[in-house]
Amino acid sequence: MAHKKSGGRAKNGRDSNPKYLGIKYYEGELVKPGTIIVRQRGTKILPGLNTLLASDYSILSRIEGVVKFEVKRGRKRVSVYPKELQ
Repeated sequence: MAHKKSGGRAKNGRDSNPKYLGIKYYEGELVKPGTIIVRQRGTKILPGLNTLLASDYSILSRIEGVVKFEVKRGRKRVSVYPKELQ
């Protein structure tokens, strides 16, 4: 007679780590050069003026300025415009 209770095969109990995707800075917020504005999978949002697309499709700021989301030719894009001098 068995002295251990049946373990069975575990089908549950695994989970992947969160990837923390999404928009990190919203329209009107001030960003510095190299700041990640959007983390995404694929080009849901395209890079606009003064931004660049990283190899993992993140969008980064090239200059210090203000974030602006736009729709151009039916596609969303994010740009960074220099802040006006006060």
